This record gives sequence, structure tokens and C-alpha cells, in this order.
Amino acid sequence: MPVSDYQMVKAWDAVLKLSKVERGQKVTILCGPHTHPQTLQTATIAAQAAGAVVTRIDLQPINAEKATSRDLMNYLGETPLTNNPVALAAMKNSDIVLDLMLLLFSPEQMEILESGTKILLAVEPPEVLVRAVPTEADRERVLAASRLLKSAKRMHVTSPAGTDVTFKLGEFPTISEYGFCEEPGRWDHWPSGFLFTFANEGGSDGTIVIDRGDILLPQKNYVSDKITMHLREGFVRSIEGDVDAALLREFMEAYNDPEAYAIAHIGWGMQPRCYWHTLSLVDREATSGQDARAFEGNFLFSLGPNNEAGGPRTTPCHLDIPLRNCTVKLDDVVVVRDGKVIDEAFR
Repeated sequence: MPVSDYQMVKAWDAVLKLSKVERGQKVTILCGPHTHPQTLQTATIAAQAAGAVVTRIDLQPINAEKATSRDLMNYLGETPLTNNPVALAAMKNSDIVLDLMLLLFSPEQMEILESGTKILLAVEPPEVLVRAVPTEADRERVLAASRLLKSAKRMHVTSPAGTDVTFKLGEFPTISEYGFCEEPGRWDHWPSGFLFTFANEGGSDGTIVIDRGDILLPQKNYVSDKITMHLREGFVRSIEGDVDAALLREFMEAYNDPEAYAIAHIGWGMQPRCYWHTLSLVDREATSGQDARAFEGNFLFSLGPNNEAGGPRTTPCHLDIPLRNCTVKLDDVVVVRDGKVIDEAFR
């Protein structure tokens, strides 16, 4: 259903309050030609109503000659903020940046966060944002799970489709997403509700089977036939299957970058207001696929860069692949069984 401006202002008001936006603070709204006008307008109204000093920065897109689609995550690393010290300085001098453009995996994002500025990414359509307004309960639940992930040394993932893969853990931090930024220097994504870490360098081995109905991002496709990936020492060494596998291989080969095949972040979804099926109901160009990343019980693994967690890889190729019906085990504790989150494991 369409969303009214009133509903969107209320949603922004809730998120800004959770993010501790107060009177007199500096709020910068980063946008571009693709930013949803209702999201931009209502964010501005809500920030002004909170008493903040609001600045909009509108930047033009880049990388059209390199990317193979219009998707915001099709080519990462370089953004319209690259080589723009004026805009960068304004954001570093803000209390919070509302990112309606997408800075993900860029050095400039890291620099802004290191200055103490908070960044909240919000690029989903208004109907998704309103449905999945974050809550304090979301935060508490994700943080409870993150405490267990932080202490784990090994993740083992299996599925009826044939996935049987092990990840060694401990070199990289655990990152929790729950949809708002209450602390200086924090980044989050509305909507969300999941957690992840990055496998140790060279520490991913086994087989991942992307089953029928699992999702590829940024393609935003449901897989129609199985894709089998064989992992050894942290990299995908082969991609086997029929047409879907061939499409995936060519997509990755187009970047001409061996780092694209590295295992990046691994974790699981915990947001009950996000759904596996919603990608089938929306315009693919209107969404970044956040429902698919966050729906409760999925095992989400990615390929490509790890600089978001302090690693060395900055490849522009990035795939997020949420799998259904998996069992995820941290050391000796099952945290997801057959696609169902086991909350008792976090208590």
C-alpha cells in the first residue's frame, strides 16, 4: 500500500529519537537524483521538527561506464563523495548524516565515522521503511546474539540442500545492525535486524549450495536452479550449476578482480518484520533488497570487500546471498536451526 507523508514523518520521528537527535544538533541529509522524494522530504521535516539544523547535500552519480546495472551496490568503493573535500568536511562536522544516497564500503564513510559523526543509511522505498521501523527491542535482541558471536571461534553452516561449510572466526569485529544510531561514530541501516562478522583470512572451507528460492543480491533474483560453490582457504574456487551459475560467473568475471571471490561477511537475519517473499512484490530498481538481507532466520554470506571491518580488500564487486533453511552453529551452540532463530541460545 502507498504510504502517506504523515506516516513517513512519524517513522522518521521514531528513528531520529532512537538515534538521539536533539535540538541544536547538526543533521546532514546526503542525497542524489535516485533518492526517493518522499523519503527526502519527510526526513527534512522530521529533523526540523526535532529542532536540528538541517543541511542537504545533493551529489551526482558516477561510475555509469563501469557498472552493469542501476543498482546502488553494483559498483562499490568509489562514490560521488570521492574527491569531494567540501562535502566530506560538512559531514564530518555533523552530528548525524542521513545517507539517502549510499556510501557503503567507501573510504569516505570510514573517515566520517572516525570523526564521531553517526551515519544512518535509508534507501529502501517508503513502504518498506514504515513497515520495519526499528525498536529498542530489536536492538536488545540483536546485541544479545552479537555477544555470543563475538566470543565464537568457529561457525559451521549446514543445510538440506547440501551446504556444509566452516568459517574460522576471531580476526574481525562483530557488527550489529538494528536500524538506528544512538552512539557517536556508529553506522546503521534502516531497515535491518541482523548481525555479522568476517571470516578469518584464509579461514573458509567447504561447500555452499545456493538452493532454489534463495536470493542473489545485487541481482535481486530468486535462484531457479541450484548453484554450488566450493570454498578453499577463504576463496570461492568454483561455481557449478546451470544457467543461474553461468550468469553469476559472468557477473563476477566482468569485474576482472580475483578479490571478488573472497568470502566477506557472514551472519544471520533477525528481523521479523522483513520477509523473504517481498522481493517478488516490488520494483527491483526501487529496492536495495534489504528485506532479503534481514528476514529472520536467513544465513547471509557475502563475497568481495572486507574494508568495512578494517580488512584490506576494496574490490568493487560485492554479492550478498541470503540462504533459507540453514542451521548455523557457533562453536557448540546452535543459533539458527533449519532457518529458525534460537533465542534461547543468547540468554
